[in-house]
Amino acid sequence: MGKAEDRGRGVYAISVAAELVGTGQQNLRLYERKGLLEPGRTLGGTRQYSENDLVTLRRIGELLDLGLNLAGIRMVLVLEADNRRLEAELRSANGL
Repeated sequence: MGKAEDRGRGVYAISVAAELVGTGQQNLRLYERKGLLEPGRTLGGTRQYSENDLVTLRRIGELLDLGLNLAGIRMVLVLEADNRRLEAELRSANGL
């Protein structure tokens, strides 16, 4: 498994993820309901957050601090993801 795959693998329980990003577990559940992130699940249904999820949660915190509401944050996250995808396609097309 490569490093990128490792960052996407869910390893943190909701209580640990909430503590690592400095928010409450209810906020993490709310962000999931609002479509801001989608943590992995065990076969039993327990949420498992990855390093990538923690990065997203920290970004959500930054955007909240700037005064954005959750709908605005969702739009920003989608646009940022689209931008990363397009940049990767451009690098690939240019052989970089």
